[in-house]
Amino acid sequence: MKIEHLDIPGVIQLIPPRFGDPRGYFSVTYNRDDLAALGIDSDFAQDNQSWSAAAGTVRGLHFQRPPAEQAKLVRVVQGRVLDVVVDARRGSPAFGQHIKSELSASNGAQIFVPRGCLHGFVTLEADTIVQYKVDNDYAPGLDASLRWDDPDLAIDWGIGHSAATLSQKDANGISWADFETPFRFGE
Repeated sequence: MKIEHLDIPGVIQLIPPRFGDPRGYFSVTYNRDDLAALGIDSDFAQDNQSWSAAAGTVRGLHFQRPPAEQAKLVRVVQGRVLDVVVDARRGSPAFGQHIKSELSASNGAQIFVPRGCLHGFVTLEADTIVQYKVDNDYAPGLDASLRWDDPDLAIDWGIGHSAATLSQKDANGISWADFETPFRFGE
């Protein structure tokens, strides 16, 4: 497996090998022991899948407050996204910083997002399907969204506000300036 430790502590891009022949390919997309060897020991509790009809669909920046915070393992099974992770762990050397990575069905890349990081993506193609594992159940009362286009975060999503397709939750996300992070680095 090809791995790359990204600029936020604990955020890892993984590209599982694909074994191909004239029929197509086979790939192991998740193996608990392989991830444990990388220091990822999350006990994934739930698999989620989202389908986005249009290119330019923005989902994020999402998080759940403690005690329902979630680590995620994200991949694209159809289409392509620009995936974004923001470090919201006070005390982290990357606090308030973000990384971006293109995930697609064709490149097979996955991103591990540790607890305390905000996560989102914008679809770069229509009919995009994203699958992700989470290590804690969905908790509607603790679920929240930070403003995807917050000027303090200065994330270049490659799309203007008027071209983005947003949910009501994401359109009304919390600003970074008003966000009181419940997350601490190393906890």
